[in-house]
Amino acid sequence: MNDQSPKIPQTLPRQSATFTNEINSEIRRAAATGIYDIRGGGAKRRVPHFDDLLFLGASISRYPLEGYREKCTTTVTLGTRFAKKPIELDIPVTIAGMSFGALSGPAKEALGRGATLAGTSTTTGDGGMTEEERGHSKTLVYQVLPSRYGMNPDDLRRADAIEVVIGQGAKPGGGGMLLGQKITDRVAEMRTLPKGIDQRSSCRHPDWTGPDDLEIKILELREITGWEKPIYVKIGGTRPYYDTTLAVKAGADVVVLDGMQGGTAATQDVFIEHVGLPTLACIRPAVQALQDMGLHREVQLVISGGIRTGADVAKAMALGADAVAIGTAAMVAIGDNDPRWEAEYQKLGTTAGAYDDWHEGRDPAGITTQDPDLSARLDPVAAGRRLRNYLTVLTLEAQTIARACGHNSLHNLEPEDLCALTMEAAAMARVPLAGTTWIPGQGGL
Repeated sequence: MNDQSPKIPQTLPRQSATFTNEINSEIRRAAATGIYDIRGGGAKRRVPHFDDLLFLGASISRYPLEGYREKCTTTVTLGTRFAKKPIELDIPVTIAGMSFGALSGPAKEALGRGATLAGTSTTTGDGGMTEEERGHSKTLVYQVLPSRYGMNPDDLRRADAIEVVIGQGAKPGGGGMLLGQKITDRVAEMRTLPKGIDQRSSCRHPDWTGPDDLEIKILELREITGWEKPIYVKIGGTRPYYDTTLAVKAGADVVVLDGMQGGTAATQDVFIEHVGLPTLACIRPAVQALQDMGLHREVQLVISGGIRTGADVAKAMALGADAVAIGTAAMVAIGDNDPRWEAEYQKLGTTAGAYDDWHEGRDPAGITTQDPDLSARLDPVAAGRRLRNYLTVLTLEAQTIARACGHNSLHNLEPEDLCALTMEAAAMARVPLAGTTWIPGQGGL
């Protein structure tokens, strides 16, 4: 006699939200190797970002501007506080510091070419200034980092501005890292290091232990450069109100504030994903600090970390920034993670769009490598034009938004032009939740 009882259905397998496939694979990797994971780039986790904000375009209560007939200015001047020669840029989008060593020579040249064509500045990064970069950069910012690698007083004088790097958004409180496979003869000579040996730089500057000493260092840099060059201070996003206050009191002309979506050449993955603040959470406290000191706009604020579109540029400026800096987006513009190299990314165990093992020096695109054969794949002239095109689009998009909000300058954008889609973004940006007048943590309905 056949059993006619119904078959019990099987439940579908359920993946743990805590122990995901990605987490489990990392546990297995750590168990097999006994070392932490190192990678480049910025945070990959989802955090509140500019996408969580919307602009309130003009209707009756605001009067929009006509894009074909009415101007919307984009110029910005950085370093107006103390420098004899502040820098003037055509657009408020600059190229962040990325070192020769982390990036190839052609990549650095491409960044300089593209920035110059677009009328903006680029930045040296750790390890010093290359002749190609200086030669192709109309406006070049020279970084002073804890490592002192490549530090040269003559190059300080050849730069157009100086950026004292206290921290990066991807690793605030952490030092630089350039592994031995990228320490070639030229990189070793510039950094006074042995060839092929891992370079790990200090997490703090050896020249000072606090803001009082930083003030002395800034005065020293001003004396070296005859008080001509603007002095930037770059901080990672952790305690933006207090860090901005101390940077300004130490004498900074410009504060560069980098959120956790900002990239790095190489550091521990756990650092990138679990230390620091989202860029969106950094801007308003920094602006508040400048306003409390009566120096907002006199000391310029540059925001970096996850800027991708003209909308991001416009939102950062509406929240109080004077300009933004891009790093990862600039690399993508010149060819990083390009699908044309998909077959080679597959050989490295990854895919285009996810490649972040920049420290290994095997980048098929020729950007994050010192291998001469790979570096030769990048045409700096063509890559520079692509970067110029991208910067042009960012600027046009930001102008389109500003005009739609009734402004004839990107610098006239304001928090009142914004609303937020989530309570988290509303609280961080200090703008109302969409459809209400309520800002979480403040009064209103």
